[in-house]
Amino acid sequence: MVVGRPDTDQPVGLTGAVPAGGGPDPAVDGVPARRTRRRWPRPVDALVVAGYLGLAVLLTAGQWGRPDRLFHQAGDQMLFEWMLARAARAVAGGENPLYGTALNAPDGVNLMANTSVLGLGVPLTPVTLLGGSQVTFLVAVVGCLAGTATTWYALLARRLVRSRAAAAVGGLFCGFAPGMVSQAGAHLHMAAQFLVPVILALVFRPDADRVRRDGVLLGLAIAYQVFLGEEVLVFLALAAGVFAGAYALADRSAARRLAPVVARRIGIGALVAGVLLAYPLWFQFRGPGHYTGMPFFARGYRLDVASFTAAARQSVAGDDYHAGLLSPNPTEQNSFFGPFLPLLAVLVVVRLRRRPLVRALAACGLLFALLSLGTTVVVNRHDTGLPGPYRLLAGVPLLDLVVPARFALVCVPVLGVLLALALDRVRLRSARTWVPWVGAVAAALLPLVPTPIRTVPAMPVPAFVTGGDWRAYVPPGRTVVPVLPITGAGVSPATFWSARTGLAFDAPGGYFIGPRTADDPTARWGAPDRPTSLLLRRAAETGQVPPVGEAERRQAVEDLRHWRAAVLVQAASSPGDPVRATIDALVGPGRDVAGAHVWDVHRLVS
Repeated sequence: MVVGRPDTDQPVGLTGAVPAGGGPDPAVDGVPARRTRRRWPRPVDALVVAGYLGLAVLLTAGQWGRPDRLFHQAGDQMLFEWMLARAARAVAGGENPLYGTALNAPDGVNLMANTSVLGLGVPLTPVTLLGGSQVTFLVAVVGCLAGTATTWYALLARRLVRSRAAAAVGGLFCGFAPGMVSQAGAHLHMAAQFLVPVILALVFRPDADRVRRDGVLLGLAIAYQVFLGEEVLVFLALAAGVFAGAYALADRSAARRLAPVVARRIGIGALVAGVLLAYPLWFQFRGPGHYTGMPFFARGYRLDVASFTAAARQSVAGDDYHAGLLSPNPTEQNSFFGPFLPLLAVLVVVRLRRRPLVRALAACGLLFALLSLGTTVVVNRHDTGLPGPYRLLAGVPLLDLVVPARFALVCVPVLGVLLALALDRVRLRSARTWVPWVGAVAAALLPLVPTPIRTVPAMPVPAFVTGGDWRAYVPPGRTVVPVLPITGAGVSPATFWSARTGLAFDAPGGYFIGPRTADDPTARWGAPDRPTSLLLRRAAETGQVPPVGEAERRQAVEDLRHWRAAVLVQAASSPGDPVRATIDALVGPGRDVAGAHVWDVHRLVS
């Protein structure tokens, strides 16, 4: 945002000059006209950040010290635990962080083309090596929520408002809005938004000096954001462009004055980021294991208009049933702002409409709210058939891969900044004016108070795996095959077991996005299914042992050779299990071990 400093005599929220044709003045906005010195940081800043950290820890309380629990989207947490463990292994072992073979053996996974969150996994390597993947995942969730709130608080306090209390409320909402909490329970790459205010502050810095330094820092921040989450960077670029255009229309003189400086910063930043990202992006789009498209119908993930005034299930006023009716899934409850906050935002915009910053924020928030509705508008679960603005972007490369429901996440900082501006405006007013505004903000935010992220039971990893007993069965170059050898499902024992053991063994299959075949880069979940994995899946789904003849046995040996299998491991196995009986028919009887049943096949496939 192009904003003035609160420690000068310029009006808050301006580029440093009052726009032609009039604009807010210090008297109107309640901003002192005299220059004041502000110390940064202050003791109160430490208290605010500590409060953010405490809230983030509280929201993750259901998993600390509980390896038997996972957050509600269990498959996604398994994936990110594996990614964090893989980053630690790459650092500790000097391996390529963009590619890994611990899953989908023997072909491997293009990690750059998946949500590898290297920007979290690499610096958290010591945590992973000492505490394991679950602890690292929880630390990352806490860091993403509290870190996003903190950086927004810093930007608000340094650039946009004078009141630390107003900045604290704005940062609190930016970091802990319902959409942020719902994403944090599963999608680290969407929750890691702590660099967003940093990038905005560098792009829209109102001073014209230190352009080269700011441009270099901008390039570094953009490059780092790519390794946190590319989707957030796409939303940020779009939102910044819309905001800049709307601000330019509201304050043409400031836009003409600052456009060359901003353009030079962006140019330098793009050059620096381009140099740093050239190889990683080539690897992502052209390297081994790259894919095209998405393995799911992204356009189907859209928001209901009614969801914007509803309460998310991870808030004190929400519940599973009603929130579930209005959202694609529990993780994509990005628009649940409650019944009062949207109304309050409208009142703030009307009251502060003379300020270019407010008009630009309103335009940006409204546009991205409309984009989140998808190609056709749904109102209270009824598809009206009316075309949504996203239809205009549906064919644009890269944007056609974006989940429309996530456009609403741009509304979160828009609302957070508006809240901070509103509270800052009334801080010097009389109690007669101050009390109603503060009461309105409290009434809008109280229904949105987040509740601890919900957890579900996790299937225990067999002691045979965690204790390392598998090593006696697996010679170098061979793999452990978790049963079922699922390649495309979210709940993949291969992914979970590998993550919780620090990638101690290689395994086929897993939960990731890869190409359909070696010759067809069309995206799909996991590796192509082998005939044996399909046979075992049929046994699991039907509860019946399928016919097994000599042809199936020969195919099983071929598939095991492809996987370079040494041992098959089934957790929580029982003699009457149809999957266990099917494997017995394919490779012969196995044996019971600690917490599992195993089939030693390394001689069979030699």
